[in-house]
Amino acid sequence: MMRNRNSGKISVKWVPIICVSFFFLGMLFTNRLWEPQESDDHLISSHHQPNQELQAVCEDCGTKKKPRDEKDIMEEVQKTHESIKSLDKSVSMLQMELAATRSSRELINSDKSGSATKLTAQDGQPKKKVFVVIGINTAFSSRKRRDSVRETWMPQGEKLKKLESEKGVVIRFTIGHSATSNSILDRAIDAEDAQHHDFLRLEHVEGYHELSAKTKIFFSTAIAKWDADFYVKVDDDVHVNLGVLASTLAHYRSKPRVYIGCMKSGPVLSQKNVKYHEPEYWKFGEEGNKYFRHATGQIYAISKDLATYISINQPILHKYANEDVSLGSWFIGLDVEHIDERSMCCGTPPDCEWKAQAGTVCVASFDWSCSGICQSVEKIKDVHEKCGEGDDGIWGVLL
Repeated sequence: MMRNRNSGKISVKWVPIICVSFFFLGMLFTNRLWEPQESDDHLISSHHQPNQELQAVCEDCGTKKKPRDEKDIMEEVQKTHESIKSLDKSVSMLQMELAATRSSRELINSDKSGSATKLTAQDGQPKKKVFVVIGINTAFSSRKRRDSVRETWMPQGEKLKKLESEKGVVIRFTIGHSATSNSILDRAIDAEDAQHHDFLRLEHVEGYHELSAKTKIFFSTAIAKWDADFYVKVDDDVHVNLGVLASTLAHYRSKPRVYIGCMKSGPVLSQKNVKYHEPEYWKFGEEGNKYFRHATGQIYAISKDLATYISINQPILHKYANEDVSLGSWFIGLDVEHIDERSMCCGTPPDCEWKAQAGTVCVASFDWSCSGICQSVEKIKDVHEKCGEGDDGIWGVLL
């Protein structure tokens, strides 16, 4: 009995040890209890910090967002502008490549076949092989000039057809259209063409300040219709000896890129309200400078390669105020031989008359003071009688 009661009691010596143990257990429990609270404070603090930063950014949006948007818009506009420029350039290059491919194909077909009717014109008809195409530049108001040319150096009717079929010499008056569709001016040209059949109508609106554009369109139209060795432009107040012209051109038949005419280099006129004023005079250097060498505009000839070049590059060839300057500028930088043929710019009698008597019949005659024969309607007959090669001149030339 005494042993059982004593065994149920805790010995006094264990009391301090038990107390110390509970103390440490309490401390351990207390520390674990407070750790989450500290962790929560830390999390709450961390949670508030991004909100504060976001709030600071949002407060800053009011002052910086608008300039940033304007800058982005300007960048987009610039990118769009560059894209449009690039697209325009691509379209232009494709047009040039298409024209070049078409011209090259025609030249290859011509070389392979050797046939005069192998090439095809734009209207689907066979493109005839000829020696030269002569375009006589004329205007709506120049009916009397055209009649004076028909009565002198330009064959008419069956003779004109025979000249084309037997000698390969094509002659046409070149003219575009008026600004008003189917106007009385256009109808008058249609009636005249129905009578004489000697016009080449161009897709061009006539105007004195549009001569450079008309020249480009003439060469492009002519080379699309005829496969010629040479293409000639002449004004309707100039006298021409067709036989001498043909024999002169024949000397250069073997050369690929020739530009034939009376070469000159006149002054660049910067003064306004004067004839032949050049608005883009500053491009030619200091005031008082001269133009580069180019053929005078009354008459000149170019070989097939150069006419093809004009046709292919027509959209990007720059037009100056003066047509002869424009033509000369298109050949700058190309491997072109300039032929200074002085017989293409003889004066009217007595100049061309003396030369004819000396055995040197001129290709063309006109007055420099008038940029053509002065009062050509009345005087061209006199020039033809005194300086002409004779009605049979062209028929005796071997081409």
